Amino acid sequence: MGELTVPFFKPSFSQAEKDAVCEVIDSGWLTTGKVTHAFEEEFADFTGCRHALAVNSNTSGMLLAMEACGVKEGKIVITTPYTFVSTASCAIHLGGDVCFADTEEDSYSISPDSIRDVLEELKKEGKLEKVSAIVPVHIAGNLCNMEKICALAGEFSTEKNKIFVIEDCAHSFPSKTKNGYAGTLGDVGVFSFYATKTITTGEGGMITTNDDSLARRMSRMRLHGMDRDAWDRYTSDRASWEYDIVAPGFKSNLPDILSAVGRVQLKKAETFASKRKKIVEKYNSAFGGCDFLTLPPDGEGNAWHLYLIQLNPAVLSCSRNVFAKELQENGIGISMHFIALFHFSYWQKKYPEFRAENFPNAERHFQNTITLPLWPDMTEEMIGLVIEKVKSAGEKFHVR
Repeated sequence: MGELTVPFFKPSFSQAEKDAVCEVIDSGWLTTGKVTHAFEEEFADFTGCRHALAVNSNTSGMLLAMEACGVKEGKIVITTPYTFVSTASCAIHLGGDVCFADTEEDSYSISPDSIRDVLEELKKEGKLEKVSAIVPVHIAGNLCNMEKICALAGEFSTEKNKIFVIEDCAHSFPSKTKNGYAGTLGDVGVFSFYATKTITTGEGGMITTNDDSLARRMSRMRLHGMDRDAWDRYTSDRASWEYDIVAPGFKSNLPDILSAVGRVQLKKAETFASKRKKIVEKYNSAFGGCDFLTLPPDGEGNAWHLYLIQLNPAVLSCSRNVFAKELQENGIGISMHFIALFHFSYWQKKYPEFRAENFPNAERHFQNTITLPLWPDMTEEMIGLVIEKVKSAGEKFHVR
């Protein structure tokens, strides 16, 4: 295979990110400090959220959010099998269990009807009060039905047990609806700033919440359970060595070097989103009449982090993998989002009943979906080449 003509993704950096990093290096303060605190304040202002807590990954953020929401041994998290593995594995790390709900038939989002089925079954089994959280995942930037999901959490909560809603927002910045930004629609939101995300710090993430109590718990737990962070200990008038450990926490803080990049990227977020949307419009216009694929679902506030096409096996003589290989061999960088969790050996052994046949929508999405390149600095030539190669592959494998 030759060198790819169109990379799957390339980050959009300029001299501004470089200058911001150099400024932090020159300051002599490299770990979490005033730059990270400023990033948190700016992110909170952007999303209209009361609290924003910078962390070193979405995974760390999910651990902190679940822990604060009471996930532990004997507790249950409900989420989707159509996600990256960390969404579910965080509950396992905390000693909890996971119950899975299928996706919607016509989208990659977790189905509120399937969530209700899971909750009803747990209620029948006398396990309803074990449910700590529902974790919807906003796949590719298209938002789940948060109104219905939050309503379900309220309906099935009891006086003894509140069911929290933790949004996995790894794909959904800056998704926004009439009710607010992703990450503010449930109890907690957790974002990712991984290298391929809509804004990036290389590695990193952000937690958002309007709940003071949850914010206080997550803030302390992200740095070993200390009641003071390093910036406070080393710059405060109080003795730097004095602190208390209030709980056995984690090491999840984001250093100033990465936060400096994040602050610059945050200022560009809406510009990036506008560029991605224009590319999506070109894709949709070109692919709208192709019977061998289905366009990605599109709802209110879609951030268009990814462009997922679903192949139509009824009119193609090849599998998804063969189609994907054809694109790669013709210079198009592609990916797969996601390998449904029931295909992994760990989850099959952990939950023997966790099988593809019990999640028909998620399985169909997995078997037929390809992710195409979508990043702000794609040239017209690159966009045109992606369109050309997808169409030519569709023609090559079309059933006559």
